[in-house]
Amino acid sequence: MTDTTVSVLAFDWAQKWHNFWHGTVGQWILTSGLQILLLLLGAALAARFIGWGSRKVTRRLEQGFQAGDALVRSEASKHRQAVASVISWVAIVMLSVIVAVQITNVLDIPIGSLVAPAAVLGAAIGFGAQKVVQDLLAGFFIITERQYGFGDLVELNMIGAPDGSVGTVEEVTLRVTKLRTSDGEVFTVPNGNIVRSLNMSKDWARAVVDIPIPVTADLNRVNEVLQEVGNSSMEDRLLKDLLLDQPSLMGVESIGIDNVNLRMVARTLPGKQYEAGRRLRALVVRALGQAGVVTASGNGPMVDTLPSTASEGKRGAGGD
Repeated sequence: MTDTTVSVLAFDWAQKWHNFWHGTVGQWILTSGLQILLLLLGAALAARFIGWGSRKVTRRLEQGFQAGDALVRSEASKHRQAVASVISWVAIVMLSVIVAVQITNVLDIPIGSLVAPAAVLGAAIGFGAQKVVQDLLAGFFIITERQYGFGDLVELNMIGAPDGSVGTVEEVTLRVTKLRTSDGEVFTVPNGNIVRSLNMSKDWARAVVDIPIPVTADLNRVNEVLQEVGNSSMEDRLLKDLLLDQPSLMGVESIGIDNVNLRMVARTLPGKQYEAGRRLRALVVRALGQAGVVTASGNGPMVDTLPSTASEGKRGAGGD
C-alpha cells in the first residue's frame, strides 16, 4: 500500500513538471524568457568589458606619464583620457538602448502602440531633463574644444557661486567635472553650471615674483643682483627642469611710501608656476641679503633714512 502511494505521488510530480514545461508559462520561459536572460547577461558582460577597456587605456596613459621624463602631462594625453571616459560612457548608454529595443521585440510589444505614451513621457521628462541636456552639451564642447583635461589646474566660475572653484581635474565626463583642491576636497561641478573656465596649466604658465625694495636702496645695484639671480636660475637644480626660459626683470611695478616693488617673471612648465615662484623668491631673498639690501621696516620719517649727502643738500638749499 505504501509503495503504491509513493509511486502515485512520484508520477503526479513528474506529470506536473512535464505539464509545466510544456505549458504556456514553461514554453515562454524556454523561449522568450531565455532570450531576455541571455540579452541581459550579454549586456552586463559587454558593459563590464567596456569599463575594463576604458580603465586599461587610462591606466596605460597613467603609466606612460609616470615612466616618462616629462614633469607634466601632454595636452594629447589629457585629451585622450577624457575622450576614453566619454566613449565608454556613451557606449554603455547605446548598449542599454539596444538591449531595451531587443527586449521589446522579444516580448512582441508593438512599437507603434508606444508612440503616444512615449511622446507624453518624453515631454514630461524633457521639462525635467533640460538641465541634464545642458550639462551634456556643455561637456561635449569642453572635451571637443580641449578647454581642460585630466590633470589640469583650473579655476571654474559657476552660476550662483560668488567665488570660483580651484583644483586639479580628476575626471571629465559629458555631465560633470570633478576637481580636487589643495586640501584634498573634491568638487563635483555640473558642466552646464560653468560660465568661465581658467586653465592655469595649458601649454605653459608664468611665475610672477614681486620684490619689495626700500626706497633708499640703490636700484641699479638691485637690478644687477636680480639679473644675476635670473642668469643663475637656469643652473639651479630645482629650477632648471621647471623653467622654459630665463627669468626676466620687468622693472619697477609700483611705488609705495617705504618700498619700491620690482617684478620678475618667468615662463614655466604648465602647472609648475607656483613651485618655480617659491624657489625663485628664495633665491632672490638670499641674493639680496648677501648684497646688503634689506626690506624697510617701521613707519618713521623717510628723511631720517635718506643718505647724508641728500639731507645736507636739502638743508643747504633751504638755508640759501
